[in-house]
Amino acid sequence: MQVEVCAFSIESCLNAQRAGAHRVELCGGLYEGGTTPSYGLIQRARSVLSIQLYVMIRPRGGDFCYDEEELEVMRMDILAAKKSGADGVVFGLLKPNGQVDIEQTKALVALAKPMGVTFHRAFDVASDPLEALEAIIETGAERILTSGQQNLAIEGKELIAQLVEKSSGRIEIMAGSGVNADNAVLLAKTGANALHLTGKAVRQGAMTYHKSGVSMASVLPTDEHEIIYTNEANIKGLIRRLGEEKVNF
Repeated sequence: MQVEVCAFSIESCLNAQRAGAHRVELCGGLYEGGTTPSYGLIQRARSVLSIQLYVMIRPRGGDFCYDEEELEVMRMDILAAKKSGADGVVFGLLKPNGQVDIEQTKALVALAKPMGVTFHRAFDVASDPLEALEAIIETGAERILTSGQQNLAIEGKELIAQLVEKSSGRIEIMAGSGVNADNAVLLAKTGANALHLTGKAVRQGAMTYHKSGVSMASVLPTDEHEIIYTNEANIKGLIRRLGEEKVNF
C-alpha cells in the first residue's frame, strides 16, 4: 500500500515528504479539482523532493473532452514535466459519450515515456466503469485514481474492490477523494494499491490588513485570506493507522 499526497504548494510537498508519503501529485487550480501547475512550481518541487513526483496535466477545469489546441498544450506540459525530472504525469481524456478516448490517451502515454502515467478521476465520470477499466489498461497507463464513481471513495468502496478484482494486477488501482485516517483501513481492505489524499488543513494567511468588499474571484469557495495546505500530522496519522492494522507498505 502506497500513500500519495495531492499538493498545491511547496509547503505541502515538504509536509507530505516529512510525513512519510511515497509520492506527491503536484497540482494547481485547487478550486477546479486540480489543473496543471506552473513550470516554476514543478521545478522547485523536484528540487526539494526525494520521493516520487507526479505532475497534473489538465489545461483547464470543467470536463475531460479536449480540442486540438488543448491537446497541444497538454503535450507541451508533458514535455515540460519530463524536462523538469518528474517521475510521472497525471491526466484523463474522455469522448463526448463518456467513453475513454483511447487513441489520444495512448498518444500522450507514449509521449510521456519513460515517465509513468496515472489516469485521474475522469474515470469517475466515465459512462461504464468496467469498460473504462479495460480501455485504460489498453492505453498503457500504469494506474487509475478513482473514488469508485462516487463523491467519496468510502462510498465507492464496492466498485473499487471490483476494479481491483477485474484488473487482476494489470494496472494499479488508487483510491482517492475524502480519504483520511478514519476510513483508510476500510479502503485498504478493497485491495487498492494506493491511497490518495490532500490531508488538508486551513490557516490564515500572513496579511493582517484585510480589504473589505474586494475579491479575486466571482465565486468564493472560502475566505480569500485563508491558506489551504497539506497538514503533516494528517498524513502521519493515516500512515500510523495503517501501520497499526498491519497494512503492508
